[in-house]
Amino acid sequence: MAPVPELLAKKAKRDEAWQAQRQAAALEARKKARAQRREIFKRAEQYVNEYRQQEKDTIRLKREAKQKGGFYVEPEGKLAFVVRIRGLNKIHPKTKKILQLLRLRQINNGVFVRITKATLGLLKRVEPYIAWGYPNLKTVRELIYKRGYGKIDGNRIPLTDNKIIEQVGLGGTLAQLEGQQGI
Repeated sequence: MAPVPELLAKKAKRDEAWQAQRQAAALEARKKARAQRREIFKRAEQYVNEYRQQEKDTIRLKREAKQKGGFYVEPEGKLAFVVRIRGLNKIHPKTKKILQLLRLRQINNGVFVRITKATLGLLKRVEPYIAWGYPNLKTVRELIYKRGYGKIDGNRIPLTDNKIIEQVGLGGTLAQLEGQQGI
């Protein structure tokens, strides 16, 4: 048997170690993905059960109100989507400041706003310059996937997948939005 040069022997040994390390990392990644998939399915089942229970409660409350001769008013959403529809010609300084606070600096800019008494007051003040409403889950998801961006290492990256959303640090924002009863 011919002697193997020392550099080639070291290279072969190093390559074997790297390959073993890559295989171990791939195995770990598969286990992690499998566990994450299970968690996602459990969360989805939980959301389905919550939505079904919520629908049943709404139907029950409507029936009770009808029996008592009254009527049931559904609660308003906790989240609103606001879009700026007018420019800033002949605009009052306070109104201009409110639009800046709402991050509506240009026409067709849109933002999600939590509904509180204070934000409702602001929205009423700038009503002629904006359009707003309560989004449903479908529109929220479409907006985030179509126009949502996040910063990863200083780069502006489109939010096309839940993995990117987790990397950005929004921590399952879609799941939280799904979980909110206002949507």
